[in-house]
Amino acid sequence: MMYDFDNAPLPEGPAVIAALRTAASDAGFLMSCDDRTGAFLATLAAAVPPGGRILELGTGVGAGSAWLLSGMAAEGVELVSVELDETVQAVARKHLGDDPRVSFVAADGGAWLDAYRGDPFDLVFADTWPGKFTHLDGALKLVKPHGTYVIDDLYPQPGRPEGHQAEVDRVLGELFARRDFTCVRMGQKGVSCGVLAAERSRGGSTRRGR
Repeated sequence: MMYDFDNAPLPEGPAVIAALRTAASDAGFLMSCDDRTGAFLATLAAAVPPGGRILELGTGVGAGSAWLLSGMAAEGVELVSVELDETVQAVARKHLGDDPRVSFVAADGGAWLDAYRGDPFDLVFADTWPGKFTHLDGALKLVKPHGTYVIDDLYPQPGRPEGHQAEVDRVLGELFARRDFTCVRMGQKGVSCGVLAAERSRGGSTRRGR
């Protein structure tokens, strides 16, 4: 009997996701990552080795952070999450701030990228404009060799600003043209928000995929 791959259930999300969804609804926040993206993030986070580091640009209320933490090793891996809006990030701090693996930074993502002089990251998830539609090079420079860069929200969604799709098309063109990253776009319109993952090659690969 063939496995029904298209209708396979998603992994059960972290327990805190329900509370974060409620808080997002109460705050009118519509831009939390969806469960398919979250499950993918948890899978990528599970591959980060001890001593590894993950960067999230755009905490929101913490849905993406929760999924990343659910996949990360119980200790030895660090998550840094940056968010401009302290009001929404306060929700993430309330529900996730006791986890010693995560550090929440209240800052403009673009300014943070410009000022950052620390170590690179095994995984960079850009879930806001800085690091994706602006400051793209700054975010990509922080990805370790064989590390992964991820963006989502590549399909039209409620609440996206005017001109969003034009920016998506521009950034996808730039990413697929690069020789130092191997890119793949994932997701099906209507059932996901659309995700791209790009792996940095050690020596500057010319391989690209769609």
